[in-house]
Amino acid sequence: MFFIVYVSSAVRPFSQSELVELLTQSREKNTKLGLTGMLLYKDGNFMQVLEGEEAVVRELLITISKDERHRGIITLMEGSREEREFPDWSMGFYDLDSPEVLAMPAYSEFLNTPLTSGDLALNPSRCWQLLLMFKKNIR
Repeated sequence: MFFIVYVSSAVRPFSQSELVELLTQSREKNTKLGLTGMLLYKDGNFMQVLEGEEAVVRELLITISKDERHRGIITLMEGSREEREFPDWSMGFYDLDSPEVLAMPAYSEFLNTPLTSGDLALNPSRCWQLLLMFKKNIR
């Protein structure tokens, strides 16, 4: 199973309704493409993991990179795994600034640190730490 983890910055902050619309579109498209993953949003920044057939994932990342709603796409990690990390998600999404997330018993100070591409690129394991924390605690 091929995966890519990338970060990008919104051209302007997304409203809650815009985030819901983005999620709805992503779920529909990714289901048709056989992709799963998770999208995280905080302070105008996105981090996403996409997993599926390599050619499909790479093609979608090209499409995403042309989306004018964000800029500065940086691929943090890519590779293969034995199986999907997010098999139950056509596309999971979390707004890391939402009151529900902040009130979670599993909320961590890790989330109070800036979500910057530089920090994540230097320490890719932080990507998985963040993604897996949400996978484990938000089901």
